[in-house]
Parts: sequence; C-alpha cells; structure tokens
Amino acid sequence: MDITQIKETALYIEDLDRTEAFYSQQLQLEVISKVEGRHVFFRAGSSVLLCFIAEATKGDESLPPHFGKGNMHIAFEVPKEKYMEVKENIRSSNIAIEYEQQWNKNVESFYFRDPDGHLLEIVPTGMWE
Repeated sequence: MDITQIKETALYIEDLDRTEAFYSQQLQLEVISKVEGRHVFFRAGSSVLLCFIAEATKGDESLPPHFGKGNMHIAFEVPKEKYMEVKENIRSSNIAIEYEQQWNKNVESFYFRDPDGHLLEIVPTGMWE
C-alpha cells in the first residue's frame, strides 16, 4: 500500500452555524461545502475537515452512514516560524488554551477546544520528523 496522508477527518457537531463561525472566522479555514442541516466542510492545507450533524447523516443510504459521538482530537500543523503568532491569535480570539506541551527536540504544542468540546492541537511543522 502507498498511503501518503490522511485526506479527510470527520467531527460530529451539534450546530452548523456555530461550527462554521469557529472554524472559518477564528481558525480561518476556508469553507468548501455546506448543506444546511447536514454538514459543513473546511479546507485545511491539503486536507479536509468534515463536520457532520451526526443525527442527519446516521441514516444515509447513498453513502455509508457517517455518525459518531464523543469528543475527538485532531492536530493542525502550522509553519514553525508562525507557531507563536498562531498561539497569540488563538489567545486574542478569547479561545482558552487548555494545555501546553513541551515535546522532544524543543518542539512544543498547545491544546484548546472547539464549541462542541473536541480537543484541538496546534503543532509546528517538523513535529514528527
């Protein structure tokens, strides 16, 4: 197998407008699709973040049902030289930073929550090299 990346990640949410405002306005991700009452999708670099209303997609018949519950974790990568700027932008957007982690090789990351309680992380490029 020649898997090169994770192309899509799905989160299950309760309020499309609230989710759209958070990810597009506060995290500045581009909205690439929105279907009222069902989903909103965002571009994150070369990946896509899929945000579904779980109850709306649970009974899909044209695709395998997309649904789940519980809080998930995803990490967003930012250029190493922009890491501190992104952290300050998160703080100045009144988003509480829940935790900061110092990893090996002087690499750090920080964690915060989206409006549905999903745990988000910002990591600099090179974290897994």
